[in-house]
Amino acid sequence: MNQLFHSATVRLTTWYVMILAAICLMFSVIVYQIAINEVKQRLDSYGLHTEELKPTPPFRQLLGELRVRELAETRANLIAILLYTNIIIVVSGGVGAYFLAKRTLRPIEEAHERHARFISDASHELRTPLATMTTELEVSLRDPTLSKKEMRELLDSNLEEVGRLTTLSNMLLALSAGKTASLKRESFNLVLVVNMAIDRFSDTGRTITLQTSYPAIHVIAHRPSIEELITILIDNAIKYSPEKSDIVIVISTGQKATFRIANTGQGIAQEHLAKIFDRFYQADASRNTRDGYGLGLALARQISDLHQADLDVHSVPDESTTFSFTLPLKK
Repeated sequence: MNQLFHSATVRLTTWYVMILAAICLMFSVIVYQIAINEVKQRLDSYGLHTEELKPTPPFRQLLGELRVRELAETRANLIAILLYTNIIIVVSGGVGAYFLAKRTLRPIEEAHERHARFISDASHELRTPLATMTTELEVSLRDPTLSKKEMRELLDSNLEEVGRLTTLSNMLLALSAGKTASLKRESFNLVLVVNMAIDRFSDTGRTITLQTSYPAIHVIAHRPSIEELITILIDNAIKYSPEKSDIVIVISTGQKATFRIANTGQGIAQEHLAKIFDRFYQADASRNTRDGYGLGLALARQISDLHQADLDVHSVPDESTTFSFTLPLKK
């Protein structure tokens, strides 16, 4: 990968230098013609003044030889000066062009590295459920005494893995399409949307408390994506908090509507806070200890960025974690 971008940097530098050399050559020709014409005009002017003095033939011949010699020396000196000047410009410009080429290609290189890392991580996540399904099917096919009950358990297990793959695929598509999505903003009641999101988690047995001073807080945003953002944050709070702990959601108003969700638990260490919104990143060292892919918060950040919602996180290790975002109020 480094070799590829090094080669591209060299090629781009070569083009920069060739363009610079062509420009220098063009200006050198123009400067040379202007300078030589100026010298010729001055020598011709001196010749006219000399002719007015009516010099003798030997002196006139000497003046002609001096004129030719002076013009030749001027040509030689001018060519040497232009040559050395162009060499200095091209060499120094080549060094600058190399660093400019590296700077130009750096965003492309970083994007390529992120893309490669994304593909690698996605392949890893897709391979895990597929490997589980393959193993279960191979073992079952080799067992001639497989009962109907065991077959049903096998199908249920594979159906669960298919569901996991479907969830992962949908999140990957959402992440891929979100950057160019055209968001149609509308007015809706944020309190109502939050209550609906809480209801979707009623079967988890967790206590989710909503605190707000108003029964209706109308905001301007793309409702489906905000519903997804709230769902992601609630789901994340449930996953990373003790089973019997409470989750508190607070909606307040000021210049904007502010949504906050807090949960107690292990918290997030300071070194992880800057990375938790990266795709596939999980602060937990073991990927299998949580039922997730590390994509939820990445999608949440993307939705927040599309709305300029300023998604933020504050965490105290072994105490609590609070996520918050803001939305413009309906005037």
